[in-house]
Amino acid sequence: MLWHELYQQVAARLHGNSALADERPFILIDSKRQALHWVNIEADESKTYSVSTSANGLGNRLDSFKTPFGVHRIRQKLGGSEPQGMVFKGREPTGHICKKNDQREVDEITSRILWLDGLEPGINKDGPYDSYSRFIYIHGTTDEKRIGQAVSQGCIRMKNEDVIALFEDVLVNDLVIIQ
Repeated sequence: MLWHELYQQVAARLHGNSALADERPFILIDSKRQALHWVNIEADESKTYSVSTSANGLGNRLDSFKTPFGVHRIRQKLGGSEPQGMVFKGREPTGHICKKNDQREVDEITSRILWLDGLEPGINKDGPYDSYSRFIYIHGTTDEKRIGQAVSQGCIRMKNEDVIALFEDVLVNDLVIIQ
């Protein structure tokens, strides 16, 4: 499928949503391939990164520990001034910088946070399906050796170097499509 066609399908699903005011670059997360594609239609360019989505698959219900599917937006970008490997708790830097990112099989949040907000009421927005209140992020991890495997607790994990690069390419309100 062409990227422009995918964007048009999303626009049709979100008819009238202000997140579609400009045709900005967007993110497509392919959970089957454990890949994140950053797509800039205007410049005809894309970047692909390996990720880890949930060990429990896709799903939108609160407390499911699944990666939510559907159309989201980046609601907040956090950690932009922090060094690579900074560990976050409750979205705040702890002061601890992890340098051994391939030896810890824990779901720590490191380097950068892109906090996602669902845009589809009853699917990933509002009530027991709300991605934002579930604290669903795209973030760095101290478990880099398992990137490419579905092992997270619901968020989308990336290598620290990759999430920092992505963080620089995206803006608040950019679309994120998870499938």
